Amino acid sequence: MSLRDTHLRHGATLAEDGIPLHYTDRATEYAHALQNAVLLDRSHQGRLRVTGKTCAEFLNRMSTNKLVNLADGEGRATIFTNENGRVIDRVMVYAIDDALLLITEPGRGPVVRQFLQSKVFFGDDVQVADITAQTVLFGLHGPNAKDIVMKLESDFTQSDVLVAKSLSVADATVMILRNKPLVGSHWMIICDLGQAPFIYEHVLAGGQPYALIPAGSLTYNVLRIRAGHPAAPEFANTIPLEIGLYDEVSFNKGCYTGQEIIARMDSRERIARLLVRLELSEIQPTPVDIVAEGQKIGTLTSSAQTPDGTVFGLGLVKSGSDLGGTVQVGRVTAKLIGYAGTPPPFLRLEQHSASS
Repeated sequence: MSLRDTHLRHGATLAEDGIPLHYTDRATEYAHALQNAVLLDRSHQGRLRVTGKTCAEFLNRMSTNKLVNLADGEGRATIFTNENGRVIDRVMVYAIDDALLLITEPGRGPVVRQFLQSKVFFGDDVQVADITAQTVLFGLHGPNAKDIVMKLESDFTQSDVLVAKSLSVADATVMILRNKPLVGSHWMIICDLGQAPFIYEHVLAGGQPYALIPAGSLTYNVLRIRAGHPAAPEFANTIPLEIGLYDEVSFNKGCYTGQEIIARMDSRERIARLLVRLELSEIQPTPVDIVAEGQKIGTLTSSAQTPDGTVFGLGLVKSGSDLGGTVQVGRVTAKLIGYAGTPPPFLRLEQHSASS
């Protein structure tokens, strides 16, 4: 039985790329994500294997985070930026044996590979292989996700450090990686394409005591926006510090493309706009203006409605906008409920004073 058949047997409605959009009941999916655990097929996220003696130095000089000191089995997020410090792409990087495994945003595997290949110069010992088609990636989310992973591998550390480990699951080799959480904890499971249906069913069966159920990408999108996690709609013409990715930038590493702009923004503690989380009275198409007191202060970049009718959004607004204040978004009202992601430290004090 193929993975597609497996999803259909569980009641999935599939997108054109074969990724489940949802199963029989989105309300149940969402409730289990918040209270228990859900398993998602995230195979449209690219998977690149970067090897060679200088692969760590190569990625380090091209992106915002420090990668030359990654220990075996350790992961870190990093961002590729252009000369003006604007986001090109964001990837998760995991050191596994003699290679670096890159997890891209959905659909970006070929683009990131082409970008990396174009930056390999004479003297670089770097090879970039796209292993997306040969593998499958499952996402495990929720308060019970860690317990399910610990049942597969009891040696995982209890810390929140991003880690990666290869292990045998019923004679099949899988890679388990910890990622930044959307709700509870977040784990990724990577296996060969041919083993995918078996691994999927094995994880679901092992997660039954923890109320694990399958979920689709519509639930993932709600969780992402609710958590304030930036993605492709937020990347367009933005600088990492503006969109809550401060923790994915190193300020004590060597040079990389766009470093001067990003470092100057941090040292001067001046950001013209920032990404915030909103709660809207009704769903709105994006992009759409965010208006306060008759003046445009920003743009709504993403929005999603939960099964119970709550509407969450992400938007870029002028720095200094009143967190907790009411704004107009398109034809409806909304409230700015907080910063998204990890904002620069000098903005966190503004949020505290705004909410006190």
